[in-house]
Amino acid sequence: MITMKISYNEKYKGKGLRRCQICGNSRALIRSYNLYLCRRCFREVAKDLGFEKL
Repeated sequence: MITMKISYNEKYKGKGLRRCQICGNSRALIRSYNLYLCRRCFREVAKDLGFEKL
């Protein structure tokens, strides 16, 4: 399982702080279930994580 440590600083806050665990992209981020993966990386590893396409 991929875990993420978020260190909050007074200077850096918001969307720029959250990044994809695999590629580092900060756009189109999936934060549900504390995944912190962008949608592109999520599609690659979704089956390994146990998600199924409906």
